[in-house]
Amino acid sequence: MSMALTPQQVAFFRTHGYLSPLQAFSPDQARHYRARLEAYERQTGEEMNARLKIKAHLAFPWLCDVARNPAIVAAVRSLLGPDVLLFGASCFAKNAHDPRFVSWHQDSAYYGLDPHEEVTVWVALSRADTRSGCLKVLPGSHLGPDRVHDETYDAANLLSRGQSLRDIDEAQAVEMPLEPGQFSIHHERTAHGSGPNLSDDRRVGVAFFYMPAHVRSTLGRRTAMPVCGSDSYGHWDRDPEPRTDLDAQSMAALEMVWGDYRDKARTGQAAQGSPAP
Repeated sequence: MSMALTPQQVAFFRTHGYLSPLQAFSPDQARHYRARLEAYERQTGEEMNARLKIKAHLAFPWLCDVARNPAIVAAVRSLLGPDVLLFGASCFAKNAHDPRFVSWHQDSAYYGLDPHEEVTVWVALSRADTRSGCLKVLPGSHLGPDRVHDETYDAANLLSRGQSLRDIDEAQAVEMPLEPGQFSIHHERTAHGSGPNLSDDRRVGVAFFYMPAHVRSTLGRRTAMPVCGSDSYGHWDRDPEPRTDLDAQSMAALEMVWGDYRDKARTGQAAQGSPAP
């Protein structure tokens, strides 16, 4: 049975800039992945939000496997074509009764990609609903140009710069609640954000950033991970995929990219990308 998106789903995405919910794996498998991320937190003494940004897939072979999950890849291929690269991934956790939020923003203003054809897949490892601060989008906002962001550096904002869009009509927003093991997709120009977690459980998820192989970096030479098809363009160097959990070579690459982003975010320069909510 084909896992590709239907023509109706593709048409909806083209018009509205998002699609949800879709099924990647079972709730039990989602709980397993969540447990592995939380074991990492206990091992390192820091929450996943602290370091598993930009290229979180370089920390674990199993996270690379999630990025290549057949259901996810089939959906992404339906939108981007047969040759797909992953240029980044971010792990996100909002604790129970966590006041932190993600402001309204467009990824396209910070990702440094040309053309703007990237899609973000947000995979839920716990329930994401209204109360826990699920992802919300502004339908059709991907059809316009990049909007103006104010960089607030708000300590409660999970985005590194606190980048926030002006003049968002919240009445037009659509929430994308997900059960563990489900995922959503949104275009990099789709305005999106998420509220605080008011529930009694953590809200845990992973965002994967996919692009067609023909997309170029406007921020200099960077790296990406092949997902499916072939890369005949050579615009991106290859990520050093981990051989084991916390592989020294791949973690060094992760730390270098995250450190570069963190430093440039402090000075307002362009950087590797803007973590999604």
